[in-house]
Amino acid sequence: MTDLRTRGGGAATGTGDRSRPRAALPALCGTQIVSWGIVYYAFPVLNPQITSATGWPAGATTAAFSLGLIVSALAGIRVGRILDRRGPRGVMTAGSVLGVVSLLIVAAAPNVPVFIAGWMLAGLAMAATFYQPAFAALTRWWAPDHVRALTIVTLAGGLASTVFAPLTAALADHLSWRHTYLVLAGILAAVTIPAHALALRAPWPVAPVSPTHAAAGAAEVGRSRPFLLLAAAFTLSGFAMYAVVVALVPLLLERGYTTSQAAWALGIGGAGQTLGRTLYAALARRTTATTRTTILIALGALTTAAFAAAPGPYALLIAMSVVAGMVRGNLTLLKATAITDRWGATHYGRLSGLLAAPATTAAALAPFAGAALAVPLGGYGPLFFLLATVSVAAALIAPGTTTAAERRGLLRL
Repeated sequence: MTDLRTRGGGAATGTGDRSRPRAALPALCGTQIVSWGIVYYAFPVLNPQITSATGWPAGATTAAFSLGLIVSALAGIRVGRILDRRGPRGVMTAGSVLGVVSLLIVAAAPNVPVFIAGWMLAGLAMAATFYQPAFAALTRWWAPDHVRALTIVTLAGGLASTVFAPLTAALADHLSWRHTYLVLAGILAAVTIPAHALALRAPWPVAPVSPTHAAAGAAEVGRSRPFLLLAAAFTLSGFAMYAVVVALVPLLLERGYTTSQAAWALGIGGAGQTLGRTLYAALARRTTATTRTTILIALGALTTAAFAAAPGPYALLIAMSVVAGMVRGNLTLLKATAITDRWGATHYGRLSGLLAAPATTAAALAPFAGAALAVPLGGYGPLFFLLATVSVAAALIAPGTTTAAERRGLLRL
């Protein structure tokens, strides 16, 4: 079994453990920026041009994209099992190839059914290249110092929209949406395929079994009450969070702010996410897994309710957006570490896939559900109050996610 400690007995660093491929961390930082930026964030920028040029209904094109996210959620379960057995190199390299092929299909789609097929294939690529496989790789290679590695990758991933939203818009100013996707597919191929194939070649170590966690089987854990409650809490919280992100601009427009002001309020939340992720390691050292799960989900409810209750001034809304972004940034890392914090890293890939599937599906459906609910509720303000209530329900579920190992740890305190 690979030794995961330094000679001095402390936690290994990224360069002190020979089992860790030195190029993996910087490579995954780069590929997360490019994969998220091209496969995910380019679509919202290009969709208005797509519908204008083709005459396809915006509902149909958006549904195709959401269907890709649902495919990603379902495929992630199988991808997780493969990651546990074989490691990330084959999965992520194949996923990069699929991503390129899917964008070529989308770019060439003559009709909506082919466009949908392209996004369904893109869903498989997302499952094999986005955070889940990257987190599995870092959790296994970097244990027990994986929180630091996960934080670095999510900090980089947070730049995806910052880099590729304006780049996509700049390309679309000079090219058709189809040619823009062709250029982006070329960038995706040039960066991610060789990076995943060459930088993830290290032997896949045997999963460490911590004495703190019982070595329960993945099926047993997946059926346990704490796991099911954790999945429910993350699903409700994820639904509310993604609905808020999509509905924030309509909320501010409804209150009389300009499109530019609304866009800035939304965009500044990205800076908050980056800031929030730098604080997660300190939070993890000072709280138990259940405590920080409850706190962060409750803070998500509080920030959502604040948006519903405070119509202004604009400076206050900007500050609230930064705080809400900080909460979202911490929730990303909370989900990345939820499995290892409670059940160790032995079945991380499979369990993280099971945990992410319902939450990712909820995130895919949230934009449609939010827009549909705003009408009967009488506007986006009441919608935000409802979403805050959903997050409160998730926070109330969170205390039930405590495992026996965590309870023993609490008793020792």
